[in-house]
Amino acid sequence: MEYLDINEYLKLIIEIPEFLKKYLNLTILTRLKHITYFCGMDYASKSIYNFKYYITRYDHSISTALITWRYTKDKKMTLAALFHDIATPVFSHTIDFMHEDYVTQETTEEKTETILENSKELLNLLKEDNLIINEIKDIKKYSIVDNKRPKMCADRLDGIILMGLAWSKTLDIKEVPAILNNIKIFTNLDNELELGFISEDIVKKIININNKIDELATTKEDKFEMNLLANITKYLINKNLIIEDDLYILKESEVLNIAANLAKKDQEFNKMWQSFRTIKPEEISNFDLPNIKRWKINPLLNGERYLK
Repeated sequence: MEYLDINEYLKLIIEIPEFLKKYLNLTILTRLKHITYFCGMDYASKSIYNFKYYITRYDHSISTALITWRYTKDKKMTLAALFHDIATPVFSHTIDFMHEDYVTQETTEEKTETILENSKELLNLLKEDNLIINEIKDIKKYSIVDNKRPKMCADRLDGIILMGLAWSKTLDIKEVPAILNNIKIFTNLDNELELGFISEDIVKKIININNKIDELATTKEDKFEMNLLANITKYLINKNLIIEDDLYILKESEVLNIAANLAKKDQEFNKMWQSFRTIKPEEISNFDLPNIKRWKINPLLNGERYLK
């Protein structure tokens, strides 16, 4: 697995503005350097996952912020975008699976406001910029940053690009500028600001990339591995080796080490652990979950929904 040169990607978006740089070393944000973008599946069976790049939630946070800055030049929106994943636990949305939140996958967002409000470092930096915490802690009031499917937003666009590069491999880094240069802000029929496109070819490309991601994220193999890692994490909690709050403090590598050590002496757990790490697709038979999040989109093309 290669490391995506995130700086190469960031440079394609826009130069990091001076005001943003001082926020990038905040402790609450740098924690995300140790949380993978693909929900812990980087550690799963290589027979099922073959990611081209290793990407972190920290990388995604910066690129989402820069996408927002490129099209809005709005400090509040940009900072809201930077901190939108601040409450991401170890293994990301796998923990939503642990709470049986398969559809919205939003239970892991519940700590966002608390984390931001309790960071003295952040509050001091905001004061320097004449901003207050209430202006950045709720991304849902900024439709450019976050919006419900099938609408587009900075978070969703960045996710499509990153997953297209690393997971589905339906996008090459050289194709990214054409996408970014094709975006414009429109007002949709719900009277919201929304990122849209001005070329049908680019809309088709984005939809095709996203459809492949949706296909991958709803396979029985992906559901099985996500659910299994959720059960592994729950097992560690039930054995009092970690508590749920540790998921917002520890590195993924630290939790993995705890799991690996337990697997050496707990036969029941070892079966789960080895299955997660080595299972082959043909060994998973008809696994399913009641409902699962779908990744459908319907972007704007020159202000109108492309898919009728």
